[in-house]
Amino acid sequence: MAVIRDLLVQGVQMLLVLALAPLLTGVVRKVKARLNRRRGASLIQPYRDSRRLLAKEVVLADNASWLFRVAPYLIFACTWVAAALVPTFATGLIFSWSGDLIAIAALLGTARFMLALAGMDIGTSFGGIGSSREVMIASLAEPTMLMIAISLALISGSTQLSSIAEFILHFGSLRVTLALALVAFIIVAVAENGRIPVDNPATHLELTMVHEAMVLEYSGRHLAMIELASSLKLLLYLSAIACLFLPWGLATDAPGLGAYTIGVITYLCKLALGAVALGVFETSIAKMRVFRVPNFLGAALMLALLGVLLRFVSRGM
Repeated sequence: MAVIRDLLVQGVQMLLVLALAPLLTGVVRKVKARLNRRRGASLIQPYRDSRRLLAKEVVLADNASWLFRVAPYLIFACTWVAAALVPTFATGLIFSWSGDLIAIAALLGTARFMLALAGMDIGTSFGGIGSSREVMIASLAEPTMLMIAISLALISGSTQLSSIAEFILHFGSLRVTLALALVAFIIVAVAENGRIPVDNPATHLELTMVHEAMVLEYSGRHLAMIELASSLKLLLYLSAIACLFLPWGLATDAPGLGAYTIGVITYLCKLALGAVALGVFETSIAKMRVFRVPNFLGAALMLALLGVLLRFVSRGM
């Protein structure tokens, strides 16, 4: 019975992140619209868009290979698995042993690699531009993620998300290394999700597109899979920030139904606050030029590296 209960809780978490991902995107869009004095679309508009795209026929280019057809499903699968491994309302789930920060970074890297290949597969100039910019961003974002993982591992003694969350929840305190890692993680999250100031998900201008340029040739259910994966990726990063740096409310130590309920409510509140903060941030800042993105991500890499060095220095004193 215990195994069945653990599998059920793990399944609830997988379905929870899948169900909340489009709603999170809708909340961010609604907040931005309100701040711009517009009514904005409904909060459930992303669900309607997904249903509409799933019902449409797929249009493929004549020179599209098997990779172009398979990539959307692989991207969605890798992103969903990575998002489901991040503790949302409870730690110590049955598959928490695989919820490793480095493994999640590898899954996201696999999804990014498939998206970049799919963008170049048709041979259009837009796809090539988007893929080259995506790889440029990844070349700085992935080392930063590794530095953040090292910082958290030096503090908690593990790279598993559940172990890190439990350590910070029970033994954590205000640490400079954690603060630097948090700022670096937020910068990486903004860049990886193609949000302002790195990219604007609402534009189709040739000089600014990154993510949108790679998916211009997709339609129908393929585009629905990619858009849903994009929403899952945004939810993944917000969930990881809440789990690693704000773990309060997570159910731990053999929880029951009451603890799970409190964890879910706390998780929903954290997502709502994150969505509002993201909407306010994107509304109050302008998009930077593409050639300044390496400087932006380079600052995150330096902050993460400084956090690791400070941790070594503090341990040696």
